[in-house]
Amino acid sequence: MSQTPAVRPRMLTAPDGTAFRDLNGNGVMEPYENPRLPVAERVADLLQRMTPEEKAGLLFQTMVTINADGTLVEPEPGAPVDDPMRASTSAMVTGKLMNHFNLFGAAAPRRMAEWNNRLQDLAATTRLGIPVTISTDPRNGFVDNPAASVHTEGFSLWPEPPGLAAIGDEDLVLAHADIVRREYLAVGIRLALGPMADLATEPRWPRVLGTFGSDAEVSARLVAAYIRGLQGQTLGTGSVAAMTKHFPGAGPQMNGEDAHFAYGREQVYPGDNFDYHLIPFEAAFAAGTSQIMPYYAMPIGTPHEEIGFGFNKGIITGLLREKYGFDGIVCTDWGLVTDTEIFGAPFPARAWGAEHLDRLTRVERILDAGADQLGGEAAPDLVLELLRTGRVTAERIDASVARLLREKFVLGLFEDPYVDPDTAAEVCGSAEFAEAGLAAQSRSITVLKDRPDNATAPRLPLAGDGRIYVEGVDADVAARYATVVATPEEADVAILRIGAPYDTRRTTGFESFFRAGRLDFTEEELRPVLAVAATVPTVVDIFLDRPAVIPEIAEHAAALVANYGASDTALLNVLFGVSVAEGRLPFELPRSMQSVESSREDVPNDSENPLFPYGHGLRLG
Repeated sequence: MSQTPAVRPRMLTAPDGTAFRDLNGNGVMEPYENPRLPVAERVADLLQRMTPEEKAGLLFQTMVTINADGTLVEPEPGAPVDDPMRASTSAMVTGKLMNHFNLFGAAAPRRMAEWNNRLQDLAATTRLGIPVTISTDPRNGFVDNPAASVHTEGFSLWPEPPGLAAIGDEDLVLAHADIVRREYLAVGIRLALGPMADLATEPRWPRVLGTFGSDAEVSARLVAAYIRGLQGQTLGTGSVAAMTKHFPGAGPQMNGEDAHFAYGREQVYPGDNFDYHLIPFEAAFAAGTSQIMPYYAMPIGTPHEEIGFGFNKGIITGLLREKYGFDGIVCTDWGLVTDTEIFGAPFPARAWGAEHLDRLTRVERILDAGADQLGGEAAPDLVLELLRTGRVTAERIDASVARLLREKFVLGLFEDPYVDPDTAAEVCGSAEFAEAGLAAQSRSITVLKDRPDNATAPRLPLAGDGRIYVEGVDADVAARYATVVATPEEADVAILRIGAPYDTRRTTGFESFFRAGRLDFTEEELRPVLAVAATVPTVVDIFLDRPAVIPEIAEHAAALVANYGASDTALLNVLFGVSVAEGRLPFELPRSMQSVESSREDVPNDSENPLFPYGHGLRLG
């Protein structure tokens, strides 16, 4: 596979002694290359040098894949040119003149750093040498979902956001985000597609795992801390920019369905609670978030137009730009314009309320609404057609291009977008970072029950001299804590790790990554868990990627704990008293599906007589 040769801009010295990178290769320090000038002057100079084609390319940010060996993806002749998972990197950078990319997939940190440098070398071959901004979905958690998060070996491992909310410690969230920042910087990632400022007010929503729970005030505190950890007090050369999402709050999905799909396009407010969902975003603005992503969904029954938020001028221009005065970058969620295929299945554009519009008009509506960039799209030709026909003015395009260039300058990409692969290998997943992540995993664990009905059953923490039976736990890890036996009948205690329930019928293609539908277990799913609990005192640990309806397990388990992303070691450290669990539920656990179905999508913790209320969590000992 051929790769672009190293064509790094030469470091030159201007007559006044200023060192600069000769990005356009003409041997002269142009104003946009001068690191001593104010950013506004550099932006203005570069803007007037750009062609319409170069400006149009800047308005798109799509996925780019990485080879495991750190080389650029350059498919063989005949490969599908429109498949985002296999698209030619050079065709996008030097052909379509794009220079913002969402990294899809992963490699070892050293290889990711090498890939970044190759990509920046490729960008340096373009006429003006504008460097690439690389973005990513979260990479430091347990869940791997191509639409939401990328579990990446070699990075430190932390509880998912509800686990951080279960701890509720702003200083911890800031320290976590600072570690994320340092790992991202080491491999060349300069834009985080997050944090999620959405609220988990609808328990069935498949994106609950990305939120800081259901309470707006808690979410606001932690969102702000996360942004400060990524960006610092102000955005600068040591920052990772934050794209806070999904404005104006993605939680209140009708019946908990997800807006990636046509059946989940409606967002509803039966509790008239629209403003409640804005509270975390207000904290994000105060913390200086550099970017905002509107959601896919369309609001129903509000004063706002019933069209997807990415097309919605009243939301982006009226509410975000004018009411809140936000002048940062607005980038749409991914794939609002073009129908495509994912995993071999049709995947229509998320043009909710704009399905009847052609691609050109959809782009026109997005720009008119006030967005600067289209996520998950690679269609600069559509912007050029809008310019050619006068449907969009050059001044309108320049306003967005200026915002996008400004961030590149502030981040220092024009001075040096390259990274050191040796440093990446040392920084990412370092012993210090791994230890901090493991400690947070244990702290986040929430003890829901520790009052066995059988008075002879052991209580938490467990003694290390007993015999344990495990399911869903690595037996080799468990053997470090107690004697592992083969059957429940031989054990003093059983430890079972299970996942929260979901509608298993939704397991085809892209939908399989979204745990949706019911929150209760079927009799068939409950049977093996209750059988063990009837044989031996049993500790059940449940992974809460969403709230779960678990009255049967709560009744029959000797002890019940919840996690939001925790390794076997993190869990067993808690169960055997090595670490202290501090978690309190970041959302309530409903008692029945009937109570879920009767609750209001936009109101937090709204189910009748919950099994475990919001904030519940026992302290062992």
